[in-house]
Formats: sequence, structure tokens, C-alpha cells
Amino acid sequence: MTVNRTLPRVVLILLLLPVLAGCGWFKAKKDPAEILPVDQLYSKSREALDDGNYGRAMRLYQRLIARFPFGPETEQAQLDLAYSQYKAGRPEDAVSTLNRFIRTFPTHKHIDYAYYLKALVNFQKENILMERIARLDMTSREMTGTTQSFNDFADLIRRYPASRYAADARQRMVHLRNLLARHELGVGLYYLRRGAYVAAAKRGQFVIENYPQSMYTDDALALMAQSYTKLGEDKLAADTKRILVANDPEHPWLSGNWPKSKSIWRQLNPFAGD
Repeated sequence: MTVNRTLPRVVLILLLLPVLAGCGWFKAKKDPAEILPVDQLYSKSREALDDGNYGRAMRLYQRLIARFPFGPETEQAQLDLAYSQYKAGRPEDAVSTLNRFIRTFPTHKHIDYAYYLKALVNFQKENILMERIARLDMTSREMTGTTQSFNDFADLIRRYPASRYAADARQRMVHLRNLLARHELGVGLYYLRRGAYVAAAKRGQFVIENYPQSMYTDDALALMAQSYTKLGEDKLAADTKRILVANDPEHPWLSGNWPKSKSIWRQLNPFAGD
């Protein structure tokens, strides 16, 4: 009997649900991102970005792009989205967004900024890591991000030499070139300390050939001269020494003070043991 009396009430409630929903009883509060026009939605997104609320900015930009796939606001929103992702510590997402933008809008008026931001993302991702090499085999330290950033900045300068970002790109490339040369020299010293003189000499030669304008060119020559001396290659050692004397007559290797654990090796790897 209890079931029979309850059943009509359940049926009545089920029948009334659509009516109640139509009257607003069960209406959920709509997300403003779903109803705002494109200009207002972009304004809200930009406001979140300017306030440093990168999570909200990313959500709003993504919704704008989904709702309005075409138009100037959408194009700018993709660049702003990439910047938001970069500032939020999501470099892979930022690079993916920028690659998509570059493919979709290759002639956009701000395409140089897309190339610059892509390089900057990789620059920030790898820049500090070279300062944190601990007591490890330095050959295991990859420089993929740093190399990619260097190539990205070079690509920007090659494509858009008159870009407003070109000067900054050149300065960052100088820093990256030194980092890459420093890494190769550190690997060469690692080989030298372990008696792998051929490998050490090749690392020095690599620095000379690939980073000739870096601040470690003379150290690379010293590394080569020391390696050739250890190998008994007297002519190669003498020729390399002659070039080093011409470039830097005061280099410490010429007086037998290079490399030392407390000098160049410690400079390259501040956590290295004696």
C-alpha cells in the first residue's frame, strides 16, 4: 500500500520537472564566456592577463578561440594565449600554440613576435639549468632546449632582420652561444681529466668551429693544446699553442696553470670536487 501511494507522487514530480525548469527553478548560472560577444570576451581575457591571472586568462582565451574561430580578436587571442601559457609555466603548451599560429597565419602583422616568443620560451626553460650541474658526468647533460632557443632566435633574425625584437634576439644569442661553448668545454675537460685525450681535443675543436665568437675560444685552444701534448702530437700541440699565444699571450695554460680544479674547472662546474 505504501508503494502505491508514493508512486503517483513520483510520477507527478517527473511530469512537473520540465515545467519547473522552464520557469527558471533549475536554471544553472551560465558562464559569461558562453554569452559575451567576441569584443567583450577578448576584453575580459586581456584584463585577466594584465592582472597576472594567467589561469583565468588561458581559460577565457581558449573559450574565445573555440566560440569565434575566425577574426582579428581570435588571431590576437592565440598570441595572448601563448604568452599566458608561458607565464603560467607551461612552456610545451606555449610552443604548441605558437607553432599552430605560425602555420595558420604566416603573414600576420605580428608573426615576428610569434617567432620571438617561441625562442624566449625555450630560452627561459633552459637558461638557468646550466648553472646547476652537480657531481655528474657532464656528457649526460643535454642542451636541447638551449640549442633550440639559439636556433629560434637565429631564425627570427634571418626572417625579420628589421624586427623590433631582433636586437634583443642578438643579445640573447650571445649569451646562449657562451652557454653552449661553456658546456662543450666542460665536457672536454671531463674527458681530459679522465685521459680521453682524443675526445677532449675534438670537443675543443668543436667549440672553435661552431662558437668562434664565444668567450671560451682561447680555453678551447688550450684544451686542444693540452690534449695534443698528452697524445704526443708535438706538431699539432705547437701549432695550437702558437695560435693561442697570438690570441691571448697571458692565458694561464701558457704558464702551466690551466686547467686547475679551483680555476677553470670550478668556474665551469661550481659543484665539482677537487
